[in-house]
Amino acid sequence: MNKELRHKRVRLLVSKANKKRKKQARQIDILCNDIIAAQRNFIKSLGTISFTAGFYESIVGTTDLRDLIFTAIKLIKDRIGDGNVAFFLRHHESFNLHMFETDNPIDLEPQHLENCFTPLLVDSICKLNKICTLNHLLEMGLQGNPACLNKISAATIPLGQSGSSLGFILIYRSSENKLTAAELNNISSVTSGLSRAIQFCQTLLNSSL
Repeated sequence: MNKELRHKRVRLLVSKANKKRKKQARQIDILCNDIIAAQRNFIKSLGTISFTAGFYESIVGTTDLRDLIFTAIKLIKDRIGDGNVAFFLRHHESFNLHMFETDNPIDLEPQHLENCFTPLLVDSICKLNKICTLNHLLEMGLQGNPACLNKISAATIPLGQSGSSLGFILIYRSSENKLTAAELNNISSVTSGLSRAIQFCQTLLNSSL
């Protein structure tokens, strides 16, 4: 075998080895990225589980509706940081609004976002029974000062029990710190147990009247 042929075969072997190495490197990168993504998802899941467990531990045994909602609002506010939280609970043909002022209220002069909700809008949100963003709410008839609404990020999270809507939670804060899907999912993780607790407190309240 002459020298030129040997060099050609060596170059071919080196080229194949390089291609194989690059392929293996890409596979390792993909595997590492998958592992990192899985770890991030696992950490998020642990965070949600921790929040849910702590939330339920804090409301267990509560029989007074006002105390229950006060505790729930405090826990949700602690989870999302600065912002406003309000509960809209259905009551016959209308609704009851439950809220506690934040230490740093968002400027929505002359009224807070809660006051922009009409009985018709509340009923529509309850019937839809899913998370609604501010854009959804505007499409459904929410009316307010556009200059003020542009300053906020808002969403509603449904409350329900046995296929029946009890109302929803309204969360909003500055648009500079938009609500994330992860935050909304965290809050949604406690609504099943919270809805049962609300219904129980309502039943006790009605029986005492």
